[in-house]
Amino acid sequence: MAFGSGRSVFVSVVKHAAAAMVAILALAAPQTVSAQTAGLGAAGELVDPDILRVCADPSNMPFSDESGEGFEDKLAQMVAEGTGRKSVAYTWFPSVMGFVRNTLGANRCDIVMGYAQGDELVQNTNAYYRSAYVLIYKKGGDLAGVETLVDEKLKGKRLGVVEGTPPTASMAKTRLLEKAKIYPLMIDTRAAPSMAEVMMRDIQAGVIDAAVVWGPMAGYYAARSDVEMTVVPLIHEKGGQRMIYRITMGVRPSDQNWKRTLNTFIKENQPKIDKLLLEYGVPLLDERDQRITQ
Repeated sequence: MAFGSGRSVFVSVVKHAAAAMVAILALAAPQTVSAQTAGLGAAGELVDPDILRVCADPSNMPFSDESGEGFEDKLAQMVAEGTGRKSVAYTWFPSVMGFVRNTLGANRCDIVMGYAQGDELVQNTNAYYRSAYVLIYKKGGDLAGVETLVDEKLKGKRLGVVEGTPPTASMAKTRLLEKAKIYPLMIDTRAAPSMAEVMMRDIQAGVIDAAVVWGPMAGYYAARSDVEMTVVPLIHEKGGQRMIYRITMGVRPSDQNWKRTLNTFIKENQPKIDKLLLEYGVPLLDERDQRITQ
């Protein structure tokens, strides 16, 4: 974040999304070197100099997964190689309230791979991507051309949205919530599919006409849908909560040198990072809100 169902991207977004939408679960057994046995990094910083110790959700595609298939998992490998770490190790914890406290804050790991810029629970690096909530619907249907939540074509339509996420404010203003299907914010994605995946199935089945969901999740599942989908970043909304977020890496407030190291990595590897994200269908936006396609 997490930015629909998601992760600490969203303690701000994805606490809202990409935080996250998972039920409060017991801490999974850590798979990382403990803070007590880890070597100290730069003066005063409890950052392991040899192992990239990552705080992550064990089942939160397309972000992270114990299988290593999430784009944040792939990015972690890039960071490890780029900062001279010998390996990557994980502390797994579901993306729920207490995620930062029980992982990064407990010195059990040294980095959260995706976190919304501006959330005060962590110190943010420079942003490595910018994305938005999107409207997603079947390509070629009667919603073709819709780009905003105030479009007249949406009147009378049933939209899906995750409770408590930023789009609900705009949908309430346009009275789209009256017929909306509200999906739960808190789920255990280790035992049930993410809400973005469920929404995609519901669009295909005609249960809902469209959905409003965090872009990285929508892009990933749209690419895997049996039906061709249109994914429209909501960059033209007026009023309500913001729809566009910068995503950073999160570190402890005390780890200033570590943050600078990561900022250097991001600057030097931005094209590779963009390529990775685009492979996962992430709708990338530049500072002018134009889509980045390569």
